[in-house]
Amino acid sequence: MKFAFIIDPIAKLDPGHDTSVALMEAAQMMGHEVWITEAQGLSVVAGKAYAIAQSVSVEPVQLVEGKWVTQPDWFTLGDRVSILLEEMDAVFMRTDPPVTIPYLYATYILDAVDPAKTLVVNAPSGIRAANEKMYALQFADAIPDTIVSQDKQIIREFVERQGMAVIKPLGGKAGEGILLVEASDRNFNSLIEISTQGKTPIMVQAYLPAAKDGDKRIILLDGVPIGAVNRIPTGKEFRGNMAVGGRAAQVEITDRDRQICDQVAPALRRDGLFFVGIDVIGGYLTEVNVTSPTGIREIDRLEGVKLGKQVITWVEKRWQKE
Repeated sequence: MKFAFIIDPIAKLDPGHDTSVALMEAAQMMGHEVWITEAQGLSVVAGKAYAIAQSVSVEPVQLVEGKWVTQPDWFTLGDRVSILLEEMDAVFMRTDPPVTIPYLYATYILDAVDPAKTLVVNAPSGIRAANEKMYALQFADAIPDTIVSQDKQIIREFVERQGMAVIKPLGGKAGEGILLVEASDRNFNSLIEISTQGKTPIMVQAYLPAAKDGDKRIILLDGVPIGAVNRIPTGKEFRGNMAVGGRAAQVEITDRDRQICDQVAPALRRDGLFFVGIDVIGGYLTEVNVTSPTGIREIDRLEGVKLGKQVITWVEKRWQKE
């Protein structure tokens, strides 16, 4: 089979952490052809989606004393060529957020890929439909008290009722721009003005005290949970995101977690969101990550599993079925 991965510049990826690399590595080790491209390398010509792409060979990471060890020159690239994406069996859209205008345009180009010939993970229409903060609002029984607004008074009244709340930019990633606020903070109005820029809605959620014990990332494959990792805040940081220093720890998938997954799964399948990471704090769903969810490397390291292989095997079986 042929796999294409739309990623950020490969030289900037961390092979010991990045899920895209784990998936490419798994596909390669299972005997498949692996190609990479970037969003700006996509085009539509005569109604067909093309990419300026390169074949890639990656040096598998090694687990040594509980840590992933990588080689300095861990990838080898072929020449840049134009490929018809419909000649790929699967295309993984793995460009990191934020979902900017160029990002959206890339998804429109991917609409030109014939789904009868090529599986796109995740579906471009699904990515457009699923803002990673707003998408969770449809699962009212699973989320903490939440509002979305740009109005300072509405936000203040909500925070006063909660006592403490978390502000999230709707287009943020990796914990960027997330603030813990109290209505009594003398900087409250300024914080709201900075976060909303006076015109942009933000998400405001009740602060969950369980956040100090970790922010659980659960990986779902076709709506089914296949692994989880807990991201625990360190030092004086209240955010658990690994990008801001959160410590990855082993964690189980609880009955409550499975209930949340069961709630979310039908919507994910409806929208073609096959590979997703949901975030759960204290038994509450806080985000649904659909653009480039990560966590595979940490789960593999802590649990002794190979989730990348599981994902590629799922693609193989789906391709054979169709």
